[in-house]
Amino acid sequence: MKLKDMMYVALFAAVTAALGLLPPIPLPFTPVPITSQTLGVMLAGAVLGARLGGLSMLLFVFLVAIGAPVLAGGRGGLPIILGPTGGYILSWPVAAFVIGLLVERFWGRLNVWKVFVFNIVGGMIVVYAIGIPYQAFVTGVPLLATALSSAAFLPGDLLKALIASLVAVKIKQARPLIQPHKANRSSSH
Repeated sequence: MKLKDMMYVALFAAVTAALGLLPPIPLPFTPVPITSQTLGVMLAGAVLGARLGGLSMLLFVFLVAIGAPVLAGGRGGLPIILGPTGGYILSWPVAAFVIGLLVERFWGRLNVWKVFVFNIVGGMIVVYAIGIPYQAFVTGVPLLATALSSAAFLPGDLLKALIASLVAVKIKQARPLIQPHKANRSSSH
């Protein structure tokens, strides 16, 4: 991996950690708080692409697992990964990878609305598909009840998806971090 790529991976892990400085918003009906950190996941995938975006979130998850206080509220450590929020956090590398893969696939025809859809697919559907069953298993709450309580995250996640889309398209126009030849190569596989 090139030094520049390593810096981008570290940068987006740091961006996600910085978004954790905003305090979590606890909800009375779920042990999973509302945070701004999925914005970092969406940005990582949409700005860096599949490989680097996924690696940046893998680095972030590693930092959480070893106890770095990079999650909202200054949390970190293996108990967080093994607790109700763990599935959501573990989904972040996959989510960033999926978003990045879609962005690369449509690189030449990107616009805000396409990236918005990609952020919904990767940053919401993938995250919920991994996080909700994990939370239900850890808490012992039925899957449907867990899914219904997670509906509270939809408005904020849609807003984060829109913000990430606007930022990613602006970065693509000003100084794209995804190289078009890499994006085109990814779309042919």
